[in-house]
Amino acid sequence: MRATLLLGTIVGGWASPVLAQQAAAPAPVAATTAQPAPATTAPAAPAAQQRTIRSISVQGAQRLEADTVRSYAGLNPGDTYDAEKLDTAIKALYETELFADAQIQGADTGNIVLVVRENPVINRIVLEGNKRIKDDKILPEIRLAPRQIFTRTKARSDVERIIELYKRQGRFAARVEPKVVTLDQNRVDLVFEITEGDKSKVRAINIIGNEQFDDGRLRKEMFTRESGGFLGFLKSNDSYDPDRLAADQQKLRAFYLTQGYADFRVVSALAELTPDRRDFVITYVVEEGKRYKFGDITAESELRDFKPELIVALAGVKKGDWFNAKAVEDAVTRMNEAAGLLGYAFTEIDPNYERNAETQTMGIAFRVGETPRTYVDRINVSGNTGTRDKVVRREFRVNEGDAFNTVKVKRSQDRIQSLGYFQEKLEIKQEQVAPDRVALNVEVEEKPTGQLQLSAGYSSLERFILAASIEQNNFRGMGQSLSAGINYSRYSKSVQLGFTEPYLFDKQILLGGQIYRRDFNSFNFIGNERNRTYSQIQTGAGLSLGFPVNEFINFGTRYTLNFDNITLANRPEFFTNGQCDPLKAGQYLCDEIGKRTTSSIGYSAVFDNTNGIRATQGQRLSFSQDFAGLGGDVRYIRSRAEGTKYWGLGRGFVLSARAEGGYIHPLQNAKREGLDPIRISDRFFTPQLRGFDIRGIGPRIRRTSYSEDASALLGEEGQITDALGGRAYYMGRLELEIPLGAGARNLGLRPSAFVDVGSLFKLRTPNLLNLPGTCFYVASAENVTAPAAQVLAVGQTRANCAAAPTGTVLNFQPGYREEFLGNSAKPRLAVGIGVNWTSPFGPLRIDLAKALLTQDGDDPKLFSFNVGTAF
Repeated sequence: MRATLLLGTIVGGWASPVLAQQAAAPAPVAATTAQPAPATTAPAAPAAQQRTIRSISVQGAQRLEADTVRSYAGLNPGDTYDAEKLDTAIKALYETELFADAQIQGADTGNIVLVVRENPVINRIVLEGNKRIKDDKILPEIRLAPRQIFTRTKARSDVERIIELYKRQGRFAARVEPKVVTLDQNRVDLVFEITEGDKSKVRAINIIGNEQFDDGRLRKEMFTRESGGFLGFLKSNDSYDPDRLAADQQKLRAFYLTQGYADFRVVSALAELTPDRRDFVITYVVEEGKRYKFGDITAESELRDFKPELIVALAGVKKGDWFNAKAVEDAVTRMNEAAGLLGYAFTEIDPNYERNAETQTMGIAFRVGETPRTYVDRINVSGNTGTRDKVVRREFRVNEGDAFNTVKVKRSQDRIQSLGYFQEKLEIKQEQVAPDRVALNVEVEEKPTGQLQLSAGYSSLERFILAASIEQNNFRGMGQSLSAGINYSRYSKSVQLGFTEPYLFDKQILLGGQIYRRDFNSFNFIGNERNRTYSQIQTGAGLSLGFPVNEFINFGTRYTLNFDNITLANRPEFFTNGQCDPLKAGQYLCDEIGKRTTSSIGYSAVFDNTNGIRATQGQRLSFSQDFAGLGGDVRYIRSRAEGTKYWGLGRGFVLSARAEGGYIHPLQNAKREGLDPIRISDRFFTPQLRGFDIRGIGPRIRRTSYSEDASALLGEEGQITDALGGRAYYMGRLELEIPLGAGARNLGLRPSAFVDVGSLFKLRTPNLLNLPGTCFYVASAENVTAPAAQVLAVGQTRANCAAAPTGTVLNFQPGYREEFLGNSAKPRLAVGIGVNWTSPFGPLRIDLAKALLTQDGDDPKLFSFNVGTAF
């Protein structure tokens, strides 16, 4: 019974859907019969109905012809149409981007009317609010242009391009709003209103996963810096830059590879914009891995004269040292240079790394592939529009057809750079034109070598400076130098004309000459104020001849003829009855008055292997002597030596050490006892130590009044100081140039810290005066027997004068004493900081220095600056 009931249920379930379908089938028929009206009014009938176009007309077109609009719609009289075809026509009109609106009327009659509203024409494009990025940078990014059709789609695209331009400048908060100003004749002005916003700075740099080095140490390795801090306004690398983000990841990896972490990787780098859209927070997730040491260092070479032993020696790394990928790169560079010396320009040197994770060692196997010897096929010079090819080619140390030599190519590059005619970071590129031939290509970018300058400046010594000069360091594009100049300042005036030919008759012979006239006014100090003393007018001419001894040594000779006239015309109070009065001027000044002729011949030897005008490596050494006495009134030998050494410390730091010294040996006797045989205008007044004023060290005479009644000669403070110069000097200088960000470098700022040491000495002690105060009694008509003068005791004042005889006039002259100071070889020492600035109005040097070692009579100075002169 149970089975029968179950079978009945299943059969009933199968039959139910069939019965339901049979019951539902006649329903539509019944409905149609019961309600005929809805069945005959089908909504889809018009879409399926085909009609014929009787006529097509156009309304609203202004610039376009009706036939043009009809052709865009794709409709013609006699064609059949339906709703779908009309929709397609509307879409075709919009796709032309010529119409702001398009409609079709008369679809029910066949008389089609195309009603259009044309997009306006752009009259002009205006940018408003952009200050940081000028119009000439934005307009090229805008696709729309005057006389083009305006569409909102294109305007939105241009907005995105402008915003992207600001993002590349680090301004992620920039907003651009396009506005349309309607004009007549369906024209518009398109205005982009720009809100630039502040630069999006990097608020914080977070590093996750670092265990061996803290965040601060790793941040120093990155290009990107966090914003804020001291002198933060000078930073240019604290704004967010996606490209810099990728570069920072490479910098992190490079740093870890130098520390032995060969498995280091950056897992992720995420830059998040803060909610106020002003700054970014950058987060790095890193995985340091294990630290490796160098394993076995081996080498194999297919070059017969490039032995494996030499390769291992050039590697410069030892087994057991911490692994350093940079050291391996440097080793490959040294090997390439060594191979280049042997004539192999394109040596294939592959360092194969043999990693052992168990022992945590990294073995290096250097393999040198077979390479033919290379010769210079040709030298190509391009980019020089004013400079002649031969000026560049004559600086090459290799010629076409010579065996390739990397050292000579590098030296050629340094020599071309040192000309000063071309851009910085010039590079000679090597191009392989055959298996054994290489072309040397140098593409130069000329910079102005001529200068017409009308300038005014101010210096701590000269006060206001006026200068007019014209100079061409690459005259006629042949490397010649031509200069003329006039200078005027408080203490000096000069005019000069000079010409130099560095390659006489296309030989390495330098020939130069100059003529000049100089009017120099020396000065002393009355208290703390400078005051003119003697005047030196010099008219002269010089001729020089030089030639190279070898690649790095040059030798030069010169002849100079000077006519000097030294006077005290600026100080008439120094004279009595037309003669220089030693009691007023000092014997040391009266002895210098007069005309002299100096005829001298000299030579210089210079060693220079530095790598450019602003050297970062190498040294420059020189020694020179001048012999005065080839005729004329003056006889001496002046010797000078100086040397400078540069070290590039990496990351833009440059350390330089400089030492110099000089000595003048007289070849004639002094005119009298107490007078130095070398006149004051021929002595050294160098060195210029920072931390001391101009002529602030060295032998000097200080004249001090005995009385509180200071005379006009000694000023209100009753004291004057005259610098006398010396016959010997020395100076040492250690200076570290400190790099700044790209923004500061673009401004021409180069700060440095320095230590200066030196001295000026070796002068015969002059005869010194020690005069008491004097009372002068001038007789009157009533008393003609009054004494002519009465000498008082030293140190007495006017009040101590004896009573004047009746009927006389009393005149008192205070006494004074002279001291000879500063004539010592003991060093003066100063430390400080300074900055060079290539400013728009000329080069500027500012120094802040503290004198630590001084001598009595020295003139320390904390702050000094100079504008308008070379430094």
